[in-house]
Amino acid sequence: MLRAFRTEAGRLVQIAPDDDLATAIWIDLFRPTEAEVAAMLPFGIAVPSLTEMEEIEISNRLYREDGADYLTVVLPGQSDTATPIAGPVTFILRPGLLVTVRHHSPRPFETFPPRADKGTPGCASADHLFLGLLEEIVGRLADILEGVGRGLDAVTRDVFSEASQQDNAILQRALVQTGLQGETMSRVRLGLLSLERAIGYFSQSLAARHEGDGLRSIVTALNRDITALEVHVDFLSGRLSLAVDATLGMINLAQNVTVRIVSVVAVLFLPPTLIASLYGMNFKDMPELSWAYGYPYALTAMVVSAIGTYLIFKWRKWL
Repeated sequence: MLRAFRTEAGRLVQIAPDDDLATAIWIDLFRPTEAEVAAMLPFGIAVPSLTEMEEIEISNRLYREDGADYLTVVLPGQSDTATPIAGPVTFILRPGLLVTVRHHSPRPFETFPPRADKGTPGCASADHLFLGLLEEIVGRLADILEGVGRGLDAVTRDVFSEASQQDNAILQRALVQTGLQGETMSRVRLGLLSLERAIGYFSQSLAARHEGDGLRSIVTALNRDITALEVHVDFLSGRLSLAVDATLGMINLAQNVTVRIVSVVAVLFLPPTLIASLYGMNFKDMPELSWAYGYPYALTAMVVSAIGTYLIFKWRKWL
């Protein structure tokens, strides 16, 4: 799918499908078809494939070709099943035009066009539009981290509640939720790392750009925001470790209670078992075999021994 935008009265306006793309300042390619890839050739832009975008080497993610800068970052997004995922997004910058290539749906690409003129960079040029879109992405990553923080709040609240001591299912759900929050946070961390590299690459060419001096303060602010979010990620990582340790500790305590109960039951039956084993021996001379009340005596001895063991455990507060 191809979306194209131009600026009118300082705002970003979507171009109709049959309009000329030459008037566009931003072209967004979502899972581009061969025809849409071919439509970029007159602009001197070779649209990278998904395989090329997924290359791990930094040299394949940040490069310059035919007068255009190619910057690929990894951003979290939503799949068709609403499951959080992360995928590469390529920003292609050439004078007067920004082209984005993506194969998943990061939310900033939907929220940015209506409010492109409200951000600090604005949308007066392709460079301003690029930095404005990055600002929207950084804001979205901050929102995701806030969601992770709220999720960890709920997890710790459930783990330390009295209900968790009675229902192990709460602890199991808490452990699953903690793992999901950790996965989300790792995607955000990867996004921040790739954004930091892309902005660093972009800042190296500020001197050669027409509005380089005016963009420098925006780049500095973006770097400052990314650094602050990375510190926040480290803080959440500590909370995540605490939540995992607390959950596993509560699970161990619950298991210890179960093992203790089983052990106590086994010990309660140990004296009766000893008595039964004693009188189950097949010796010829056993005076109790001739007792008229030998059987009730043996049963009484077993019951008394079990009750005595139970009372000792209660007195020692082992139960």
